[in-house]
Amino acid sequence: MDALQTEKDIHIHKALLPLSWLYGMGINIRNKLFDWGIFRSEEFSVPVISIGNLSVGGTGKTPHTEFVIRTLEKKYRIAVLSRGYKRKSNGFVMADAETSSQKLGDEPYQMYRKFPEIIVAVDSNRRRGIKNLLQLPDAEKPEVILLDDAYQHRYVKPSLSILLSDFNRPFYKDSLLPSGRLREPWKNNDRANIIVCTKCPEDMRPMDYRLISNHMELYPYQDLFFSSFRYKSLLPVFPENNPVKKESLERLKKESYSFLLVAGLANPDSLIEYLQQYTSDLHSLVYPDHHSFTAKNIYSIVDTFNAINNNKKIIISSEKDAVRLLDNANIPDDIKSSFFYLPIEVFFLLDQESLFKQKIESHVKDFTRNRVMA
Repeated sequence: MDALQTEKDIHIHKALLPLSWLYGMGINIRNKLFDWGIFRSEEFSVPVISIGNLSVGGTGKTPHTEFVIRTLEKKYRIAVLSRGYKRKSNGFVMADAETSSQKLGDEPYQMYRKFPEIIVAVDSNRRRGIKNLLQLPDAEKPEVILLDDAYQHRYVKPSLSILLSDFNRPFYKDSLLPSGRLREPWKNNDRANIIVCTKCPEDMRPMDYRLISNHMELYPYQDLFFSSFRYKSLLPVFPENNPVKKESLERLKKESYSFLLVAGLANPDSLIEYLQQYTSDLHSLVYPDHHSFTAKNIYSIVDTFNAINNNKKIIISSEKDAVRLLDNANIPDDIKSSFFYLPIEVFFLLDQESLFKQKIESHVKDFTRNRVMA
């Protein structure tokens, strides 16, 4: 068996490489202006932990951000600050009881629903967003701020930077936009303190870990972790319309259910492959990442579902699709009980979970202690 045999081939649009070269020139000039201090990065009085990537598309930022939230939420007041991609609002917005996915964006809204005790806010200007959060009353002011998808937002200098790389499309094999998916050259991974290779297969061999580490050309100050996703039980998108609180894919498999997957994801392949283990009749309606479902989309979903020739059938979406479907007025009531979503959670390979948590907790503790002593 060849090392890293599970890595997928990466398609590079070679005809677009000259444009990537020009794009790279612009990115390198911008980064140099920050490195030389001409453009200024601002530091803040609380720990600011950035979770980001070098590429466009899904590397698992939201589930890893949620993992960090779970690591810290019992000891600290936490705020998550995101850009709020594709939200239908402007400026700084902080989540409250009246907030919707349209106002916040799907992923921030997902985190707000899952962690109602934390602060969730969005602002395309992260520096302004942090300043607004730090102006909250002392009893509400965050003690730790997590920046979602902010590796390229260099106007803020995080106290700790976590960089994610998809095992199936590692940044060291990719190319700059538009020929590939990188937002900046992969050797700019040197700004990260922690690098996580995500979506790893559980059967990786020791040689695979070493090869990935060698390819990444890490510095002594950088730590490398390997994580994967674990799918949990299906949950209803519309619990008020569904007496079932939790559904088992194993039970559905035994009863020969048909599935309709509705997914607006950057890369739905792993979800499709996973669901194929539990049904011989999988239908898929795949939309662009962060897709806003129109009335026409909903009619198509309903028609496709009704056309499945099996009285045992359900609709399955990803968790972030579920938050966009939740307040969609076009979904008829008689189909809401068939809508479920599949949550995922992060786990670490090589027994690295406790070490990862320790790195995060120690950083926050040391940062806070040093600020008090200064």
